Amino acid sequence: MSSLPLTSLAYALLQASRIDTAVFGGQSLADGLLGRVDPVARPAVQDLVYGSLRAYGRGDFFLSRLLQRPLDSDEVRALLLVAIYRLETRPDAAHTVVDQAVSAAGEVAGGNFRALVNGVLRNFLRQQASLTAALAADPVASAMHPDWWLARLQAAYPQDWEGIVAAGNLPPPMSLRVNTRRVSRDDYIMKLAAAGIAARPTGECGLALDKPVPVDALPGFADGLVSVQDPGAQLAAALLDPAPGSRVLDACAAPGGKTAHLLERAEIDLLALDLKPSRCRRIAETLSRLGLSAEIQDADCAKPATWWDGRPFDAVLADVPCTASGVVRRNPDAKWLRREADIASFSGAQARILDALWQVVRPGGKLLYVTCSVFPAENGEQIGRFLARQPQAHRCHEEQLLPNAEHDGFFYCLLEKRA
Repeated sequence: MSSLPLTSLAYALLQASRIDTAVFGGQSLADGLLGRVDPVARPAVQDLVYGSLRAYGRGDFFLSRLLQRPLDSDEVRALLLVAIYRLETRPDAAHTVVDQAVSAAGEVAGGNFRALVNGVLRNFLRQQASLTAALAADPVASAMHPDWWLARLQAAYPQDWEGIVAAGNLPPPMSLRVNTRRVSRDDYIMKLAAAGIAARPTGECGLALDKPVPVDALPGFADGLVSVQDPGAQLAAALLDPAPGSRVLDACAAPGGKTAHLLERAEIDLLALDLKPSRCRRIAETLSRLGLSAEIQDADCAKPATWWDGRPFDAVLADVPCTASGVVRRNPDAKWLRREADIASFSGAQARILDALWQVVRPGGKLLYVTCSVFPAENGEQIGRFLARQPQAHRCHEEQLLPNAEHDGFFYCLLEKRA
């Protein structure tokens, strides 16, 4: 337990450093690390965690020049990274940030690093201009992406890689999907305006907010009028476009956003699968809030013998596990947890899923392959290999969305099974 006030910057710095330490130790933010923080402090801690992880390459560069030797404490190093991030984003509060970081250091490693934290942060402030100038010569530090990641992007997108990197380093926009079963988009825009929230239409039923707000500030969120979903992710339901009455499979469904969108668009018979009961509970919670229903099973979609009843599906959504390289601004830990070898590992799993799910598509039916990756090995190259294995497969539509200010990065390929 900490003796620091929950609302203090020192407490937020301390908790953020502990989460960053866990991430650098191999844990993912998706493991619920932020959920362990007191709700009072959680927004401030989340801002520090996400910001410091997005800027890790930059902070690591600064510490390599500010520390004379490696630190014995991973948590103290993480505290310095978080504090430097806050110093860069709040230069007007520099003295407060240093003071609060020193207070946080008093709760780490018996308080033995208070003087070091104070000295390093004050040296950073004194040397900030020269350190920032030197950073431009270091590609990892300036791009805030691992070197192998940058090399992959440069090879695949020689004209666009800088824009992809820039988008990955920005806080994500907040976009909504209106549940048109409950309310029209125009009427919901009026509800937002009455609540003082500015938004503009995007896509089929989406809204882009001028600035993010807590979900409990969204009118009717708890009653299922709206969901938070990136515009790029909202394309899935429209591309698959199952007809009313269709038998549909969402094979990797958690947390249920795309499942819900499919159900909002048409009356369909939908089976949603995911590997773990905990993830299936998230699907059920999503559908319950929106007033929707589907059959939900915890099962491995790559092993149809364990869950398929033999009746073919008219449409299958395969939003497969991937490197998440197109959504790193929402998952900034992924940049530093991923290894280049993970691409081959994910590609192998994706191929197994594709081949397995192709068995359950009826002749004349369709399968939509989706990733939130920008690496070709998981996307176009994956589909090329699949088409070579499956002569019945016809590619109807293929699209690579690169992340930008409006949406995240996604890959879509709609496949038809020839009769």
